[in-house]
Amino acid sequence: MLSQLVYVSNRRPTCTSEEIEKILASCKKNNPPLNITGVLLYSDTKFIQLVEGDAIVLTALYDKIKLDARHNSPMMLSYGPIKERSFPSWHMGSKKMAANDVDFKTDISAEDKTVFNNLLNGVEADGQRILNILKKFF
Repeated sequence: MLSQLVYVSNRRPTCTSEEIEKILASCKKNNPPLNITGVLLYSDTKFIQLVEGDAIVLTALYDKIKLDARHNSPMMLSYGPIKERSFPSWHMGSKKMAANDVDFKTDISAEDKTVFNNLLNGVEADGQRILNILKKFF
């Protein structure tokens, strides 16, 4: 069953820019055979990742992600079936965001800012609202 999983975690200070490049290279190599797509939004202190694919594959991937030493405190925010992919051509799109100066590609309302702050703090669980916010970055 086609599903989508979103999590947020804290980036460890030891996770360098080179480590981010390794993460993205690994995604671009490993995700196509698993038919996984998605996006990674990151700052100096946070990771937000949305992955799409078969439910069983996503659960196994998330179990592996939770053990990655480049971050800590991963928290699943949203997981469930979807009708179609939101990022069908990206085996792992990525964007770095500044910690204090978020650059949205579209106008953002006060409500969206609240949802985004909730997402960063691991308290937003509405999958559609999370997806709507992430799309504003890409």
